[in-house]
Amino acid sequence: MADTPESKRRYRMVARAQAAEQTRARLLDSAWRHFSEQPFDAVRLADVAAEADVSLPTLHNNFGTKDVLFAAAWSSRMGVEGARREGAATGDARASLRVLYDSYEQEGDAVLRMLAQEERIPAVKEQADSGRAWHRAWVGRTFEQALGPLGGAARERRLTELVVATDLLVWKLLRREMGLGRRAAEGIVLEMIAALEGLE
Repeated sequence: MADTPESKRRYRMVARAQAAEQTRARLLDSAWRHFSEQPFDAVRLADVAAEADVSLPTLHNNFGTKDVLFAAAWSSRMGVEGARREGAATGDARASLRVLYDSYEQEGDAVLRMLAQEERIPAVKEQADSGRAWHRAWVGRTFEQALGPLGGAARERRLTELVVATDLLVWKLLRREMGLGRRAAEGIVLEMIAALEGLE
């Protein structure tokens, strides 16, 4: 069957949409690399665009400002990590911690570099606060067994203890500052979680 004008038009629209999606993905990948390796103030949008093989106006057409680009790059990368963490088996602390530490090993150093700027860069602060809220909710779902039948203030306290045990800064302390191997670091955190599970 010969192509009709309408089918050709639809094909062109689909092709343009796919090209636009690919451009956006390249920009987000480039932006994440720049923001994760350099201070926010040092990131030049022209460099982000050049690495993504697009013009600076194209970057601005897609994201507008540097703050918007940063938020989009953070959300995109953390969305991938979040999806991986959501796949953790509820009730299996060892497997869940392994998934969490996979994420920390992959992106932990980059996130720490960005978090160091949150008090002076509002865009970083906003994403950091959102990430902390998401982590707390994830811990509540994933380590439900350690929360047991607790309710009210007691449950909130236990949840806070679990959030602390699984926080990125604990990973940093164990892996980067103390120089422990990953297996040893995970073992220590597992012992912390097990101790909480054993509390009345």
